[in-house]
Amino acid sequence: MGTKVRILIADDYPLSRAGLRQVIESQTDFEVVAEANDGQVALERICQLLPDIAVLDISMPKMDGLAVARAVRDASLSVDVVFLTMYREEELFSRALEIGAKGYVLKDSAATDIVTCLKAVIAGQHYTSPELTTYLIKRSRSPTPVTVSQSGIEVLTPTERKILSLLAEYKTSKQIGEELFISRRTVDHHRANICQKLGIHGSYALMKFALEHKAQL
Repeated sequence: MGTKVRILIADDYPLSRAGLRQVIESQTDFEVVAEANDGQVALERICQLLPDIAVLDISMPKMDGLAVARAVRDASLSVDVVFLTMYREEELFSRALEIGAKGYVLKDSAATDIVTCLKAVIAGQHYTSPELTTYLIKRSRSPTPVTVSQSGIEVLTPTERKILSLLAEYKTSKQIGEELFISRRTVDHHRANICQKLGIHGSYALMKFALEHKAQL
């Protein structure tokens, strides 16, 4: 990675791209290296330029953001993906995480959230707009999810629950270790145990679980 973080913006609305570019480039350590108005052009420029982060609108012509991110993942490109969306559906959020998205930013709060999101991604963290986090927590309070989540959380030790709580605050394993005065390797060991106990697989699934059940930790 160079001195500046290199970013691509893909959105089919010119005003949205212009606004995002202005906000992002207000940070001296960020540089927008390309823009795209559809998914196909976005993928071509990602492959050509290999930006550090691709900010993709989920809903775009020719290829949607999910398809672009899937192609980036399948090609094993070293490009982090942040999604922009107006949608709050949990299923869509889950699909984004499964593809490997590092950020999920709602369009109506992008002007205030995008810089925080990009900084979190560069630091190795995941980020979702606070409004979406609240929405997912509310969804998790419906009768069926709560029954499942409580029975899952009850099998965790106090330390494991604390680690989940810190994950829901977008903290990395290193930061969690510093806060709990344990090594990063120990944190990773706890995370593996949590996944095994809850029957979930991968860091994205663990982050999703932590966000959905933050109120119960």
